[in-house]
Amino acid sequence: MKVLIINGSPHIDGCTSTALKEVEKELNNEKIETITLNVGSKEVRGCIACNYCKENHKCVFNDIVNEASKLFEESDGILIGTPVYYSGMNGSLKSFLDRLFNSSYIKKSMKVGAAVISSRRAGSTNALDEIYKYFGISNMPIATSSYWNEIHGRVKEDTEKDIEGLQTMRNLGKNMAFLIKSINLGKDKYGLPKTDKIERTNFIR
Repeated sequence: MKVLIINGSPHIDGCTSTALKEVEKELNNEKIETITLNVGSKEVRGCIACNYCKENHKCVFNDIVNEASKLFEESDGILIGTPVYYSGMNGSLKSFLDRLFNSSYIKKSMKVGAAVISSRRAGSTNALDEIYKYFGISNMPIATSSYWNEIHGRVKEDTEKDIEGLQTMRNLGKNMAFLIKSINLGKDKYGLPKTDKIERTNFIR
Protein backbone atom coordinates (compact mmCIF):
# COMPACT_ATOMS: atom_id res chain seq x y z
CA MET A 1 0.00 0.00 0.00
CA LYS A 2 1.28 3.41 -0.97
CA VAL A 3 0.40 7.09 -0.55
CA LEU A 4 1.56 9.85 -2.87
CA ILE A 5 2.36 13.03 -0.93
CA ILE A 6 2.21 16.38 -2.75
CA ASN A 7 3.92 19.33 -1.08
CA GLY A 8 2.51 22.44 -2.70
CA SER A 9 4.74 24.83 -0.79
CA PRO A 10 7.76 26.48 -2.45
CA HIS A 11 9.53 25.99 0.89
CA ILE A 12 10.42 22.30 0.87
CA ASP A 13 11.19 22.19 4.59
CA GLY A 14 8.77 24.83 5.83
CA CYS A 15 5.45 24.98 7.67
CA THR A 16 3.51 22.79 5.24
CA SER A 17 6.23 20.16 5.38
CA THR A 18 5.90 20.02 9.18
CA ALA A 19 2.26 18.99 8.81
CA LEU A 20 2.88 16.52 5.97
CA LYS A 21 5.72 14.79 7.80
CA GLU A 22 3.59 14.35 10.92
CA VAL A 23 0.95 12.56 8.84
CA GLU A 24 3.63 10.60 7.01
CA LYS A 25 5.07 9.23 10.27
CA GLU A 26 1.73 7.66 11.15
CA LEU A 27 1.29 6.24 7.66
CA ASN A 28 4.73 4.67 7.84
CA ASN A 29 3.97 3.33 11.34
CA GLU A 30 0.98 1.58 9.75
CA LYS A 31 3.27 -0.01 7.12
CA ILE A 32 2.09 2.25 4.32
CA GLU A 33 4.80 3.36 1.90
CA THR A 34 5.03 7.05 1.02
CA ILE A 35 6.63 9.04 -1.78
CA THR A 36 6.80 12.86 -1.84
CA LEU A 37 6.76 15.28 -4.76
CA ASN A 38 7.57 18.94 -4.14
CA VAL A 39 5.67 21.03 -6.67
CA GLY A 40 5.48 24.46 -5.05
CA SER A 41 8.66 25.79 -6.63
CA LYS A 42 8.07 24.23 -10.06
CA GLU A 43 7.01 26.22 -13.11
CA VAL A 44 3.62 24.60 -13.60
CA ARG A 45 1.38 25.95 -16.35
CA GLY A 46 -2.35 25.96 -15.94
CA CYS A 47 -4.72 23.83 -18.02
CA ILE A 48 -5.36 25.30 -21.49
CA ALA A 49 -8.33 23.03 -22.31
CA CYS A 50 -6.65 21.72 -25.47
CA ASN A 51 -8.15 18.21 -25.03
CA TYR A 52 -4.82 16.56 -25.87
CA CYS A 53 -5.24 14.36 -22.80
CA LYS A 54 -8.53 12.90 -24.03
CA GLU A 55 -6.78 10.99 -26.79
CA ASN A 56 -3.31 10.59 -25.28
CA HIS A 57 -4.19 10.07 -21.60
CA LYS A 58 -1.49 12.49 -20.50
CA CYS A 59 -1.02 16.25 -20.46
CA VAL A 60 0.37 18.05 -23.49
CA PHE A 61 2.90 19.73 -21.19
CA ASN A 62 5.34 16.95 -20.29
CA ASP A 63 6.38 18.09 -16.83
CA ILE A 64 5.91 17.05 -13.19
CA VAL A 65 2.17 16.57 -13.77
CA ASN A 66 2.74 13.55 -16.02
CA GLU A 67 5.31 12.22 -13.56
CA ALA A 68 2.80 12.56 -10.73
CA SER A 69 0.08 10.86 -12.78
CA LYS A 70 2.08 7.63 -12.98
CA LEU A 71 2.75 7.71 -9.23
CA PHE A 72 -0.89 8.51 -8.52
CA GLU A 73 -1.98 5.47 -10.53
CA GLU A 74 0.28 3.22 -8.44
CA SER A 75 -0.95 4.66 -5.13
CA ASP A 76 -3.84 3.82 -2.83
CA GLY A 77 -4.19 7.41 -1.70
CA ILE A 78 -2.98 10.96 -2.16
CA LEU A 79 -2.08 13.50 0.53
CA ILE A 80 -1.92 17.14 -0.58
CA GLY A 81 -0.45 19.98 1.46
CA THR A 82 -0.58 23.70 0.75
CA PRO A 83 0.31 26.98 2.41
CA VAL A 84 -2.33 29.72 2.47
CA TYR A 85 -1.44 33.10 1.02
CA TYR A 86 -4.77 34.63 0.01
CA SER A 87 -7.44 32.44 1.61
CA GLY A 88 -6.82 29.56 -0.77
CA MET A 89 -4.20 27.13 -2.03
CA ASN A 90 -1.15 28.66 -3.71
CA GLY A 91 -1.16 29.22 -7.46
CA SER A 92 1.31 26.60 -8.62
CA LEU A 93 -0.53 23.87 -6.70
CA LYS A 94 -3.87 24.97 -8.19
CA SER A 95 -2.44 24.68 -11.72
CA PHE A 96 -0.87 21.33 -10.84
CA LEU A 97 -4.08 19.83 -9.44
CA ASP A 98 -6.26 21.12 -12.28
CA ARG A 99 -4.04 19.38 -14.79
CA LEU A 100 -3.39 16.24 -12.73
CA PHE A 101 -7.05 15.47 -12.14
CA ASN A 102 -8.14 16.48 -15.64
CA SER A 103 -5.41 14.82 -17.71
CA SER A 104 -4.76 11.59 -15.79
CA TYR A 105 -7.20 9.02 -17.14
CA ILE A 106 -6.47 6.59 -14.33
CA LYS A 107 -8.95 4.87 -12.04
CA LYS A 108 -9.22 7.22 -9.08
CA SER A 109 -12.30 5.55 -7.62
CA MET A 110 -11.80 4.53 -3.98
CA LYS A 111 -8.31 5.99 -3.75
CA VAL A 112 -8.26 7.85 -0.42
CA GLY A 113 -7.76 11.61 -0.55
CA ALA A 114 -6.51 13.85 2.27
CA ALA A 115 -5.33 17.43 2.55
CA VAL A 116 -3.39 19.48 5.08
CA ILE A 117 -3.29 23.25 5.23
CA SER A 118 -0.71 25.59 6.74
CA SER A 119 -1.56 29.18 7.56
CA ARG A 120 -0.43 31.90 9.91
CA ARG A 121 -3.92 32.63 11.12
CA ALA A 122 -6.88 32.22 8.74
CA GLY A 123 -8.05 31.19 5.28
CA SER A 124 -7.21 27.56 5.92
CA THR A 125 -10.70 26.06 5.81
CA ASN A 126 -11.37 27.66 2.43
CA ALA A 127 -8.18 26.11 1.05
CA LEU A 128 -9.20 22.76 2.53
CA ASP A 129 -12.56 22.95 0.78
CA GLU A 130 -10.85 23.74 -2.52
CA ILE A 131 -8.75 20.58 -2.40
CA TYR A 132 -11.65 18.42 -1.24
CA LYS A 133 -13.49 19.32 -4.46
CA TYR A 134 -10.96 17.33 -6.52
CA PHE A 135 -11.63 14.22 -4.44
CA GLY A 136 -15.39 14.65 -4.42
CA ILE A 137 -15.68 14.74 -8.21
CA SER A 138 -13.37 11.71 -8.59
CA ASN A 139 -15.29 9.15 -6.52
CA MET A 140 -12.60 9.27 -3.83
CA PRO A 141 -13.27 8.83 -0.09
CA ILE A 142 -11.90 11.70 2.01
CA ALA A 143 -9.87 11.10 5.16
CA THR A 144 -10.67 13.46 8.01
CA SER A 145 -9.31 13.98 11.50
CA SER A 146 -10.29 15.14 14.98
CA TYR A 147 -10.34 18.76 13.74
CA TRP A 148 -9.94 20.49 10.38
CA ASN A 149 -6.62 19.42 8.92
CA GLU A 150 -4.72 22.63 9.58
CA ILE A 151 -1.56 23.73 11.28
CA HIS A 152 -0.71 27.30 12.27
CA GLY A 153 2.43 29.41 12.38
CA ARG A 154 4.33 32.08 10.49
CA VAL A 155 7.55 30.03 10.37
CA LYS A 156 8.38 26.34 10.78
CA GLU A 157 9.39 26.80 14.43
CA ASP A 158 5.88 28.11 15.16
CA THR A 159 4.18 25.08 13.61
CA GLU A 160 6.37 22.74 15.63
CA LYS A 161 4.80 24.31 18.75
CA ASP A 162 1.22 23.91 17.52
CA ILE A 163 0.38 20.95 19.75
CA GLU A 164 -3.24 20.70 18.61
CA GLY A 165 -2.29 21.00 14.95
CA LEU A 166 0.33 18.26 15.24
CA GLN A 167 -2.15 16.03 17.04
CA THR A 168 -4.66 16.62 14.26
CA MET A 169 -2.05 15.51 11.72
CA ARG A 170 -1.28 12.32 13.63
CA ASN A 171 -4.96 11.44 13.85
CA LEU A 172 -5.31 12.14 10.13
CA GLY A 173 -2.48 9.71 9.39
CA LYS A 174 -4.10 6.99 11.48
CA ASN A 175 -7.51 7.55 9.88
CA MET A 176 -6.08 7.60 6.37
CA ALA A 177 -4.21 4.35 6.98
CA PHE A 178 -7.37 2.73 8.37
CA LEU A 179 -9.42 3.79 5.35
CA ILE A 180 -6.82 2.51 2.89
CA LYS A 181 -6.57 -0.85 4.65
CA SER A 182 -10.34 -1.18 4.96
CA ILE A 183 -10.90 -0.38 1.29
CA ASN A 184 -8.26 -2.90 0.26
CA LEU A 185 -9.95 -5.57 2.40
CA GLY A 186 -13.34 -4.71 0.95
CA LYS A 187 -11.97 -4.70 -2.58
CA ASP A 188 -10.59 -8.21 -2.10
CA LYS A 189 -13.87 -9.50 -0.65
CA TYR A 190 -16.54 -7.55 -2.51
CA GLY A 191 -14.82 -5.76 -5.37
CA LEU A 192 -15.11 -2.04 -6.07
CA PRO A 193 -18.56 -0.44 -6.36
CA LYS A 194 -19.95 -0.48 -9.89
CA THR A 195 -20.90 3.03 -10.93
CA ASP A 196 -23.26 4.06 -13.70
CA LYS A 197 -21.85 5.26 -16.98
CA ILE A 198 -21.62 9.04 -16.77
CA GLU A 199 -24.30 10.85 -18.72
CA ARG A 200 -23.84 14.60 -19.04
CA THR A 201 -26.99 16.61 -18.50
CA ASN A 202 -27.89 18.59 -21.60
CA PHE A 203 -30.71 21.12 -21.55
CA ILE A 204 -30.70 21.81 -25.30
CA ARG A 205 -34.13 21.08 -26.77
